[in-house]
Amino acid sequence: MAENNLRLLINNISVVYSDVIQVLKGVSLKIKKGQIVSLLGSNGAGKTTTLKAISGLLKPENGKVTEGAIEYDGEPIHNSAPEDITRKGIIQVLEGRQEFKYLTVEENLRVGTATRWGKPYQKDLEMVYHYFPALLARKKSLAGYCSGGELQMLVIGRALMAHPKLLLLDEPSLGLAPLLVKEIFQIIRRINQEQGTTLMVVEQNANMALQIAHYGYVMENGKIVMESEAEDLRENPDVKEFYLGTAASGALKSYKDVKAYKRRKRWL
Repeated sequence: MAENNLRLLINNISVVYSDVIQVLKGVSLKIKKGQIVSLLGSNGAGKTTTLKAISGLLKPENGKVTEGAIEYDGEPIHNSAPEDITRKGIIQVLEGRQEFKYLTVEENLRVGTATRWGKPYQKDLEMVYHYFPALLARKKSLAGYCSGGELQMLVIGRALMAHPKLLLLDEPSLGLAPLLVKEIFQIIRRINQEQGTTLMVVEQNANMALQIAHYGYVMENGKIVMESEAEDLRENPDVKEFYLGTAASGALKSYKDVKAYKRRKRWL
C-alpha cells in the first residue's frame, strides 16, 4: 500500500542499455507530493539515466529497467511508453534546452499544451509570463535567437503549460552565469510554493540545488550513496568537500586538495 502523500517511489531499480551496459544498480528514492527533491552527483554518476527511467525516455535509447519498480501515485510505470507517462502528468525538461528554433517564443510555449489540445491556454500563458517576464518581452521573437538564460526559462515555461504533477529538471543551471542561475532557482522555488508542483532537480550545482530542495540524494557510479534532508546535506562534511568545494572548516578548497581527497571517498 503506497503512502497517501507519496508521488513517486523508485524501488531498487537497475537500468541496462543494449542488454549489456549496466548504468544504475539498486537505486531507491522517494518523492512526496509538493516536495522539491534534488539528485546530486558528478558527471556520469547516473543522474540523467534516473530521470529517463522515470519519464520513459530510456526506451528510444534501447535502455530498460531490468530489476525493481517505479511507482507513480501507487501505479507501476517503469518501462511504459513516454507518451503514456507524459499523459499522467510527468514532464521532463531535458538537459541542453531543446527549443523549436524556427517557432516564436509563444509558439514554443503553446507546444506544451500538446497533451491537452483544444483546451483554453491563455491563463497558462499569463502564468508563464508572470514567472518569466523576459519571455513576455520576447514572445514574438524566434526562439533560435534567445540567449541561454531565456531558453532555460522557455523550456521550463513550456513544461508548465502541460500542467505537470511531477516536473523533472535536468541540469537547469548548465552553462548559465551565476546571477541567472540564482534567479532561475528562485523561480523554481516559487513554482513549487505557488503552484504546488512536485519537482525533482538533477544538478551538479549542489549549492543552489540544496538551497531550494526539501530533501536530497547523492549518486555515485550508478548508486545512491547518501540521502538526507537538504539542510542536513548542506552541513555534511563529505558533501561540503566533494560538491560545495569547501573544507569542513568552511575554507575554500583548491582543486588539487579536492582531487586528492576524492580518492579517499568514504562511501566508495
